[in-house]
Amino acid sequence: MATRPFATEAEVGRLLPEERAAAAAFLAAHLPGEGAPLAVVIAAYNEEPTVAEVVAEIPREVGGLASEVIVVVDGARDATATEALSAGALVCDVAANRGQGAALRLGYWLARARGAEVIATLDADGQYEPLELEQVIEPILSGRADFVSGSRRLGSELTTDGVRHAGVIFFGALISILIRQRITDPACGVRAMRAEVTEAVTLEQAQYQASELMISAALNGFRLTEVPTTMRDRGNHATRTKKGSNWRYGLHFARAALTTWNRDRKGPRRRRR
Repeated sequence: MATRPFATEAEVGRLLPEERAAAAAFLAAHLPGEGAPLAVVIAAYNEEPTVAEVVAEIPREVGGLASEVIVVVDGARDATATEALSAGALVCDVAANRGQGAALRLGYWLARARGAEVIATLDADGQYEPLELEQVIEPILSGRADFVSGSRRLGSELTTDGVRHAGVIFFGALISILIRQRITDPACGVRAMRAEVTEAVTLEQAQYQASELMISAALNGFRLTEVPTTMRDRGNHATRTKKGSNWRYGLHFARAALTTWNRDRKGPRRRRR
């Protein structure tokens, strides 16, 4: 399952211009090929109140794999980077704010450069349970799946936003039709995948990337599954959501999903191991 560590000047040069200096500094401090087999990637934009607690809650061993936490700070104007560092994360501090999708894409790249075999994600706002990472990566370790998404519908959702809940059901049905596989929660912030998935799929969305990643993985022949997870309510100390209004988020999510499906649907559906 091991992935190839890489970080040549040419490969750094293929990153977005605003990412290159931050990525080079990160890899100078945290050498390529010397990372843990499990990398937990977190994109963080102005998450000073919560990011340290999230990082501290992530076990240093998950499912028998040593883990490390990579926080990509996406142009934050507060002390997000300092807080993440204080909690033990490896931090890539990008000066420009580009969006969660772009920050996660860079985080996947850094994780592969460090030699990760499995890459997981969590949100920085504390809405997901870090201890549930073990059940998220289990289907990968047992060889049953290449990409695993958490599902609040299979597990529990402690939030009270009725419109957002209806959106999860609607978009789960839409993506189920597009990829011909039942999906109950297409936008859960906790997920895991074999590292090669992040290199094989096309990731272009700067912000609304959850549907792009899931649909592209399915249409590239990777095996998908869901596991029950918990979505906690946003605490009083959490920052406000960066996703905008429910209707705006839904519109952009739909556009990202349909654009990805139209882009990838004619490609070869190779059965992955």
